[in-house]
Amino acid sequence: MPFLARWRADRDLQRKAEAYVARLMEDPRAEDVAWLAEVATGGDEDHARWELRYARRAIGQVVAEKDALDDRTASLVARALGEALERDPAISVDTLAIAQQQFNARLSAYRDVLSSRASAPAVNRLAQMLLAFSGGPIGLKGAEVQRGGALFARCLADANEALRGSFGGAELPEDVKPSAMGR
Repeated sequence: MPFLARWRADRDLQRKAEAYVARLMEDPRAEDVAWLAEVATGGDEDHARWELRYARRAIGQVVAEKDALDDRTASLVARALGEALERDPAISVDTLAIAQQQFNARLSAYRDVLSSRASAPAVNRLAQMLLAFSGGPIGLKGAEVQRGGALFARCLADANEALRGSFGGAELPEDVKPSAMGR
């Protein structure tokens, strides 16, 4: 591939990653913030909002790692997410290193939950992790975990939709089975 064509293709992928990350950077719903503040942060809506921001962004990164069609997508998303975090007006320069550490801790934890095979549904285990990061009770199995599980199910669906919207989806010819593509 000639240099200019390769540069354009790389730039196109970068723009797609930036568009995907822009969706991940959207603020959480007010009702989700209020719910998390009530059940886990002792009424601290700012803390609840940050935990939900971290969760959305971390889930978006994991979705890019697991579901992207191109192996480069995850690294492009990680770079764009890091740059977006650095430009986030809600993070002061003084607290950027702390925000990065907190995000990385959540990313690692949520990634572990999604890659482990346990009997409890992954979205409920993600909810328990969110509640723990938020300072809430650990090991809940009731309505709070169900509500959080529904939140994560929506978050995963949104991230997958945004990934397909930015990078496109798999398209197979009508006469080819997906299992035949690996051969």
